[in-house]
Amino acid sequence: MNALIGKASVATTNDIKNGTVLDLDGQLWQVLWFQHHKPGKGNTVVRTKIKNIVNGKTVDRTFQADTKIDMAQVDRSDMQYLYEDGTGYVVMDTTTYDQLTIPAEVFGDAKDYLLEGMTITVATHDGNPLYIDLPASVELEVTYTEPGLQGDRSTGGTKPATLETGKQIQVPLFITTGEKVKVSTESGEYLGRVNA
Repeated sequence: MNALIGKASVATTNDIKNGTVLDLDGQLWQVLWFQHHKPGKGNTVVRTKIKNIVNGKTVDRTFQADTKIDMAQVDRSDMQYLYEDGTGYVVMDTTTYDQLTIPAEVFGDAKDYLLEGMTITVATHDGNPLYIDLPASVELEVTYTEPGLQGDRSTGGTKPATLETGKQIQVPLFITTGEKVKVSTESGEYLGRVNA
């Protein structure tokens, strides 16, 4: 499924939406959050939190309403993660079956949640991968955690656990090695036990 976000043209700050990619001073920035604000006196402004796609730096930026801005053309494609080949991560377009190797720095911490065969969304600009979007949560097996003590089924306590991807998270004391858990890909937090 290919979807086009934004246009390779000039738009105004009124067209800003979450996920929009802006071309500001030759650098690409993704809008994480925006809000139209009308102060008591003065003109309406658009407050944004934007992230530099190349280096990941996040900044707050305020624009005057109706200011002309450049929106970058970004293609988003659903791709299947295949494997890591030493130079990056190999994914396959699920409609054309074309394969693409994406550098590890584009994946960042997302690699901690990758399983072979998982469907992810890859955003590209002029054929270059910019970033990936994972599902909001993933189900991963706990490959190691200390056994809980008898009576540890109470709420509140946590212990470290290693997941099948190598990622370490905190889980409740009652979780055991071999169980599957649901994990947030945004925060890395334990969301619950997956019943088999």
